[in-house]
Amino acid sequence: MSYMTEERRMIQESARDFAMKEVLPVANKLDPIQGEIPMELREKLADMGYFGIIIPEEYGGMGLGAFEYCLITEELARAWMSVASIIARGNGLIGSRAMNEDQKRRYLTRMARGEFLGAFSMSEPGAGSDVANITCRARRDGDSWVINGSKYWCTFADGADYIMLVARTAEPPDAKRRHLGLSTFLIEKPRGKLPEGCSGSPIPKIGYFGWKTWELAFANCRVPAECIVGEEGRAFYTIAQGLEKARAHTAARAIGLARGGLEDAIAYAHERVQFGRAIGEFQAIRFKLAQMATEIEAARQLMYYVCDQIDQKKRCDKEASMAKLFASEMAERVTSEALQIHGGAGYTKLYAVERYWRDARLTKIFEGTSEIQLRIISDHLLGRADA
Repeated sequence: MSYMTEERRMIQESARDFAMKEVLPVANKLDPIQGEIPMELREKLADMGYFGIIIPEEYGGMGLGAFEYCLITEELARAWMSVASIIARGNGLIGSRAMNEDQKRRYLTRMARGEFLGAFSMSEPGAGSDVANITCRARRDGDSWVINGSKYWCTFADGADYIMLVARTAEPPDAKRRHLGLSTFLIEKPRGKLPEGCSGSPIPKIGYFGWKTWELAFANCRVPAECIVGEEGRAFYTIAQGLEKARAHTAARAIGLARGGLEDAIAYAHERVQFGRAIGEFQAIRFKLAQMATEIEAARQLMYYVCDQIDQKKRCDKEASMAKLFASEMAERVTSEALQIHGGAGYTKLYAVERYWRDARLTKIFEGTSEIQLRIISDHLLGRADA
């Protein structure tokens, strides 16, 4: 089955041209020095409409599907994964699907224009894959909520215009239903600052540069009651509903990184001469490249299937986990092989391949680790182990 239409090819080609001309030079300059994504580039992304790809047209978005979202994401990730990630901060961050109509009118139009970008704050020092273990508390006080607790791995907390935060608003009814009692809050804040009542410090990462990732501490952070998004106490379900698209997006990012590694390795294999021949003439290198290309295409076709299922509104949580698992594991292998083909040059910041390698490693961790994906898939095949 061919998923590509003429319109999709045009979207893909436009994104590829933008990524190679506008994103890649910036990435090659700023990532080695851990510089931040420039506002000028963010404005260009907004002009392309990339912050509103999947936001409905009635709210100012492009009204496209997960398929187009992931097509564009792959192209941007081939240049710089952080840029492929920042567009998710506009395209209805996880939780926004639970907004009421007033909130959609108020927020989505600004998101689509790139004027209202968010950071997602769910993880904690003791709650990563185990979302139900969240301890950050939100207590109702009149017409406000008061938030206290710690958060971890909140990327873009400073640069965003709001933080979408998951906190506990009620104790779970019993040990088997710890996921109940969680609520989502949209906390508006000044761009470039943390919310009042919140302090934090950047986490020293080994990659994913272009923006900072934060550890946050909320101390009597007071937000208006209307900041709650969705039904009180049921944030777990809102988050779960958005994970299929989020995992397809991560698969697309992984594929883009792998493709960057492959394309750079092919170019290097043509130009690098050893023993009187370009290394691309040696069978060992040719076979490596053939294997890399095959794995990338396999991951891409699985991602296309998942995107098509999402756009047809069919449940595909098992397949989304498969796509995320396969693409992220593949990306680490392929970018590592790409670095190997570059030899010693690949272990320097003079070539972009080390960036793809570092960032590919992260795709196996965020949006659910590879181990979590394996658990989801095996539960579908065998039933829950603790059932």
